[in-house]
Order: sequence, then C-alpha cells, then structure tokens
Amino acid sequence: MTTIHTLDGVPAPPATSDRPPEFADCYAAQFRVIAAQLAVYLGSVEEAQEVTQEAFTRAWSRWSRIAHYDDPGAWVRRVAWNLATSRLRRARTALRHWRGQRLELVAGPGPDRVALEAALAELPPNQRRAVVLHYLAGLPVAEIADLCRAREGAVRTWLYRARQTLARHLEVSDDA
Repeated sequence: MTTIHTLDGVPAPPATSDRPPEFADCYAAQFRVIAAQLAVYLGSVEEAQEVTQEAFTRAWSRWSRIAHYDDPGAWVRRVAWNLATSRLRRARTALRHWRGQRLELVAGPGPDRVALEAALAELPPNQRRAVVLHYLAGLPVAEIADLCRAREGAVRTWLYRARQTLARHLEVSDDA
C-alpha cells in the first residue's frame, strides 16, 4: 500500500476502513488548498475558485470511480491545474489575437442618433417594439401583431401614437 502525503509533506493518517471517502469529505479537505494554489498560478482568487469548482463538478459526476483511487484529491487537483492551464492558454491566444487587430477609431454616434435614441426611450415598450420591428426590421403589421400576440389594429395604434410622440421629440428648429 502506498503512503499518501499531504501538501506539506506529512504522511496522511491511514484510512480507518476500506470504505472509499465521501465526496463531501474530499471537497472539504481539498477545495481551499487547491484554490489557494491556483490563485497564485492564475493571479486571481475568483478564477481559481471557479476552476476548482469546475474540477470538483467533474469529479462529482465520476465519483463512484474516483473514490476508489488512492488519492481522489490528486485527481481533482490535476483536473483543476489542467483547466487553469487551458484558461491561461486561451487568454494568451486571445491577447495575441487582440494585439494583431488593427484598431480603427470609430466616431461616436452623431446628434441625430442620440436624439432618436432619446426619443425612442420615451415610448412605452409596445410602441417602441412596434417602431423597431416595422421601421428598422421592415416587418409588416400582421407579422408584428403575431410576434407581439396582439391584434393588427392595436399594432397600427401603437405605430400611430409612436409617430406622434417621435415627431414631438424630434422636431428640428430653424436654429439647428
């Protein structure tokens, strides 16, 4: 029988029975230790906890097999470290990709767009939805009525009222 050592090198006490360890016991004994190791590796406590939780989630679904290993915590630790390494690789790849992109400065929205968005925000939700679907998405009134589960007459009313409200908010003075 192999001797199991804890992280500080001290031999773990021998198991008192031939029963495999419970998942909750393994979780309680290992979660903080694994998460602390990964926090240093990843540079983020939150990410380390997330990765450790994912490793334990994977262990849970296989616990009937993993519980019979000499050290089930070692399996969880290995999976957690593999997940952390994969996460770092993905982040590094994303950073390389981002650095390779040409960043073009895009002008912010013009005054007309800002005014339109402000006017649309003043509309009740049904009217705003009808305006967007009819004028921006190009849907006919019948299809909007079907999507909104309303009568066509109601949709026409929403569009009429929305046009009136938008006209008041979007009136352009001679000075502008």
